[in-house]
Amino acid sequence: MDDLARWRDQFPILSRSVYMISNSLGAMPRAAASSLAEYADTWATRGVRAWEESWWELAGEVGNRVARIIGAPAGSVSMHENVTTASAVALSCLRPDGRRRRIVCTEMDFPSMVYLYRAQAALGFELKIVPALDDFSVPGEHIASAIDDRTSVVALSHVLFRSSYIVDPAPVIERAHQVGAAVILDGYQSAGIIPVDVATMGVDFFVGGCLKWLCGGPGNAFLYTAPWIKSERGPSLTGWVAHKRPFDFDIDDGALREDGMGMMNGTPAIPAYYAALPGLDIIQRVGVDRIRAASTLMTSRLLDLVDEHGFSSVASRDPRRLAGTVAVDVPDAKHVSRALKARDYIVDCRPGVGIRISPHFYNTIDEVDAVMRELARIVRDRDYDAGAAPATLVT
Repeated sequence: MDDLARWRDQFPILSRSVYMISNSLGAMPRAAASSLAEYADTWATRGVRAWEESWWELAGEVGNRVARIIGAPAGSVSMHENVTTASAVALSCLRPDGRRRRIVCTEMDFPSMVYLYRAQAALGFELKIVPALDDFSVPGEHIASAIDDRTSVVALSHVLFRSSYIVDPAPVIERAHQVGAAVILDGYQSAGIIPVDVATMGVDFFVGGCLKWLCGGPGNAFLYTAPWIKSERGPSLTGWVAHKRPFDFDIDDGALREDGMGMMNGTPAIPAYYAALPGLDIIQRVGVDRIRAASTLMTSRLLDLVDEHGFSSVASRDPRRLAGTVAVDVPDAKHVSRALKARDYIVDCRPGVGIRISPHFYNTIDEVDAVMRELARIVRDRDYDAGAAPATLVT
C-alpha cells in the first residue's frame, strides 16, 4: 500500500483526523475547492453565457466520467440530485401490467428506497420485501427465489449499507430476465470501492452517487440505463433538459435525447458537478482494482482486531462478500461513536450492527490500528458520557 500514500496529501482532512467513514461521505479532494472556485468565477464573469459555453452539457461530461468507473458505455449515464430521484426516474420507465405489478426489494435496502417503492402503490404496484438473515445479509439466491411471473421490477442493493455485505446480483438478474422483469441495482455502496461492470452484469438500471467512495460530494447521484430500456420505453418523470430541442419551448414536441441525458428532467445543479470532477479523476487514476486490494487488506486487519479485542461483527469473513466497511458491535455504540468523533477518529454507527469503520485507499494500516486501539480503550474505560444525546446519524 506504500504507493497509495502519495495520494494522502490530496485530501486535507487526513492531516487533522483519522477519517474512516468514506462509506458515508468521502474525504474532499483538495482540488474540489479550486474546482468550485472555477464555478464561482465562471458564474461571476460569464453569467448566463456559461450555459452555452460549458454548463449545459456538463451533466453528460460528469456522467461519462462515472461511466468509465462502472463499466458503462459512453453516453449511458445521467446525473440526478440523489439516488432516490434517480431510482424514481428508472421506475417511471416501468408500468404495472395485468398480474405483473410486483416490486421485489429487501429489508436491508436503504430506507429511502423502500419508502419510494412502497409509494408506487398509488400507481398500482405492490411491494414484496425479502427478509434478511440473522447476520444482516441477503444472498442473491434468496432474492431470486422471490421473483415470479407477477414481478415487474426487482430493486436491490449491490452492497448492504449496514453490514457491507456484497449481494451477488447474477442470479437475481438471470431470474428477473427469465420472467421479463427489470432490475434496478443500487450501487451507492459499491461504486468506487469494489470493481463494477454494468455492461457485463447485464443489469437494466444501475443507480449510485459520488457522495461516498467516489469522493464527489452531495448532489451527484447517477443513473445508468441499459440500451434496450432506452430503445423500448422512456421515463414519465422527465423535463426539459431531457429533450432534443429544449430551446424550441414547444410543449407538443416530446422527443427525448438519445444519450444518457434523455433520462434527466429539470435544470441541473451545476455546482455539484464541479465538486464531483476532482474525485472522479482521482478514482479513475488510482483504479478501482487497486482500491479494492487496499480495502481488502484493511478490512481484514479490522476483523483480526475485532477478534483480538473480543468484539463481534456482522461483517462477512468471506472477502468476496465484504465490501469496504466493518461494523463493530460494542456496548453503547452510539456513545462510543460520539466519543471517537470528538477525538478526531471519524466513524459512525447504525442500529443493530454497531460502529461502522470504512477505510478507503487513502487510509493506512497504522490508522486502522489506531482507531481500533482507541475504540477498545473507550469501551474498556467507559470513557464517554452515557447521558448525552447521541449525535444525529447521517448515512
